[in-house]
Amino acid sequence: QVQLVESGGSLVQPGGALRLSCVASGFNFGGYALGWFRQAPGQEREGVACISSTRADGKTLYGDSVKGRFAISRNDSLNTVYLQLNSLKPEDTAVYFCARGRIWCVGFSDNDYPYWGQGTQVTVSS
Repeated sequence: QVQLVESGGSLVQPGGALRLSCVASGFNFGGYALGWFRQAPGQEREGVACISSTRADGKTLYGDSVKGRFAISRNDSLNTVYLQLNSLKPEDTAVYFCARGRIWCVGFSDNDYPYWGQGTQVTVSS
C-alpha cells in the first residue's frame, strides 16, 4: 500500500534552516506529483510546496508565505521528496506533512492529494 514517512523536523532558532525528507513506497514514485503541507495548532492546513512528476515537467509551486525561503526537490532514485526550509520564522512552526498528488502540481486542494504521511514537527523558537 501507499506509504509516506516524513522526517527531519526539529527545534530550530529563528533565521535557521532545516531539511525535511519524505520517503515513499507502494507506488511508482516518478509518475506522481508530491506536495508538502503544514498545520499549526488551531489553524487550517496550508499548502507549502508541490512538485510535478518527473515524467511531466517537475514544475514547482509554492505558497505565498514561503516563496523565496523554502525549496522542494525530489530524488526519484531514492523515492524521496525534500523540503528545504531557510530563513525560518516563529510563524513557520507547525506539523509538516507530505502527500502524494496526481501527475501535475496544480495547487493545494485536498482533492488532489489522496495519500498523506503522519507528519513531522517543526518548531521555530529562540
